[in-house]
Amino acid sequence: MTKPDKKQMKAAARLYAVQALFQMERSGQTVEAISTEFLDHRFGATYEGDEMAEGNVDHFRALMDGAVNWQARIDQMTDRALVAKWPIARIDPVLRALFRAAGAELVAMDTPPKVVINEYVDVARAFFPEGREAKFVNAVLDHIAREARHEAF
Repeated sequence: MTKPDKKQMKAAARLYAVQALFQMERSGQTVEAISTEFLDHRFGATYEGDEMAEGNVDHFRALMDGAVNWQARIDQMTDRALVAKWPIARIDPVLRALFRAAGAELVAMDTPPKVVINEYVDVARAFFPEGREAKFVNAVLDHIAREARHEAF
């Protein structure tokens, strides 16, 4: 396997962060425990003969910490982007994890909002290759980005 570039490593970190946040919600484990598990067993590991992507460790940690530290704010922004009868608690848990990871990047990092939106739409396509979720993610993240980083629009 060839060495991934920085963009690919950040993309892998985003995908891993969504998976880790989903697992954290489902298992009730701490961010430290889940992060350690992912760093030890996913980043560049070999699983059933297939190599897992090497991810940007610093970006993964920043996403995880940001999602946990800013979760209340991110969830409120997500709720405002959703229709009143469909709050964040009712959406698919993978999408909830995706919105939290993307929200962390929008709230706590300096990645341009359009890059964040595009990257997480790609993550949505990885999890839901045949669904309409990518369009839904695009719409919700656009709303969140405009609220979190209005000066960028």
